Amino acid sequence: MYNTDLPTRAELPSSAKLLRSTAIALITAAALLVTVVLPSEYGIDPTGIGKALGLKAMGEIKTQLATEAAADAQADALAAARQALTPAPVTAAINAPAVAQPAPVQDDAAKAGITQEITIVLPPGAGKEVKMDMLKGQEVSYAWQTDGGVVNHDTHGEPVSGPANAFHSYLKEANVAGNRGQLTAEFDGSHGWYWRNRGESSIRISLTVSGQFKNLKQKS
Repeated sequence: MYNTDLPTRAELPSSAKLLRSTAIALITAAALLVTVVLPSEYGIDPTGIGKALGLKAMGEIKTQLATEAAADAQADALAAARQALTPAPVTAAINAPAVAQPAPVQDDAAKAGITQEITIVLPPGAGKEVKMDMLKGQEVSYAWQTDGGVVNHDTHGEPVSGPANAFHSYLKEANVAGNRGQLTAEFDGSHGWYWRNRGESSIRISLTVSGQFKNLKQKS
């Protein structure tokens, strides 16, 4: 066992020395905070020393990256919230393969049936529908064209008997000036076209239908 000599009172630092040492430590820490920590971590450089040492640029980069990361996280959270709040579309549609395909149309069905033309005008923002009566398996060839503008359209059918609001979509397109093809009725019912004008000027649409159908007319 060893005995350690205790320091005498004279060897202990005085209160003044302790206060001086504490003050020096605080001043040193404050100086480091202002000249090193603030510029390098936050891009804050009140003395200009951080800029001279290149520390301010480092802090600005860190701050920018942190801001961008926070913005990305917020955007992801908003997107997830919108997706969670958006209900899944529920459509009482009849499951059947789409048969309307853009193609030149001069077929036997068109030759065996009738040909009829109709013209409608779509004001800006308006939607209109042209329908015809067809029996299951009947075929028509069709072609429609605008007078220069573009429209959104849905070629579809609605059964005579079935669930409320049941329909079958043959073809949907957006921002097109025309379409032609062949349509085979998947069921007895009303079949035709719906157009909407999203532009700022009125658009004229000319439709020609040939084949097995009756009662071609504008519905809305």
